[in-house]
Amino acid sequence: MEEIVKVLSTEHLTHDVIRLVLEKPAGINFVPGQATEVAINKPEWKTKRRPFTFTSLTDDDFLEFVIKTYPSHNGVTNELLSIKPGDELIIRHIFGAIKYKGEGIFIAGGAGITPFIAILKELEKKNEIGNNKFIFANKARADIILEDKFNKLLGKNFINVLSEEMLPEYEHGYVSAELIKNNTDISTRYYYLCGPKPMMKAVEEQLSTLGIKPEFIVKESF
Repeated sequence: MEEIVKVLSTEHLTHDVIRLVLEKPAGINFVPGQATEVAINKPEWKTKRRPFTFTSLTDDDFLEFVIKTYPSHNGVTNELLSIKPGDELIIRHIFGAIKYKGEGIFIAGGAGITPFIAILKELEKKNEIGNNKFIFANKARADIILEDKFNKLLGKNFINVLSEEMLPEYEHGYVSAELIKNNTDISTRYYYLCGPKPMMKAVEEQLSTLGIKPEFIVKESF
């Protein structure tokens, strides 16, 4: 599959995170949590494909991506900062291992939030948020993506961990076995993980010390 789609709108969500809304090609289907390869439809960028997760839902009449940008890399995400409505992107095949299996704890680091945006949107739409919890690790409060939305949606079940800032009402440090254990209860069945590889490895080790079996860990790394 390869589709050329026009950009409908762009918006900054944080100092380095943007939301892109695109035209939706006919017949495209995906499961919340899945991703696609995206390239910019300009001669010098067409072959530079990067994976981004859909943050829209399958039955929306548009496509949406929430993308963390890295201006210092001078790569695709930096180029996306100058994208404007009417510009074109190329999307290719759809892939991804994360999908919702049942109530549990979502654990994300930074841009690893993106599969969970779509999954939690879908649960909200179905009135099935239940007792799902979300532990979100970032360096500082300014890095938290969609903080207001998830505070409203999850309340006390939205737990933020900041590694470089100490603030009231926020956990400080890293995602620990103790933090996971303190937020595990009778409704917790699955542990959903997405984030940078070092964080993923550390969290999987924490889950192992808690005796969580691999079949109850749903993960994606990038």
